[in-house]
Amino acid sequence: MSDPIRKENPELTRIIVELRKAAKVHKAPIWRAAADRLTRPRHQVFPLNVGHLERLAEAQETVLVPGKLLAEGRLTKALTVGAVSYSAEARLKVHAAGGSAMSISEVVRSHPDGKGVRLLA
Repeated sequence: MSDPIRKENPELTRIIVELRKAAKVHKAPIWRAAADRLTRPRHQVFPLNVGHLERLAEAQETVLVPGKLLAEGRLTKALTVGAVSYSAEARLKVHAAGGSAMSISEVVRSHPDGKGVRLLA
């Protein structure tokens, strides 16, 4: 039996359920790990800045951010980024670097088995 989801945001609840289903159907533990990160209390989820992506990710990599991506810092690498939400400036910086900013659902659809996706949390 799954852990109960105690979130008031219906969109976040939908994403968590989708990640759990994808983990089970495709036997991809990365989706379960992302769902577990999203079920944490809000004070335990830290937003990630674009500058962190510059330091932690390799060019052309697909990165999953279980939270919000903020615009602090520079990004020079073309990355495919999946996040729950983006600040407007962060989305612009990802596109300006030649990358793409996707929703988590889009990343799950493009990489159902989770291979080639890196979880940054």
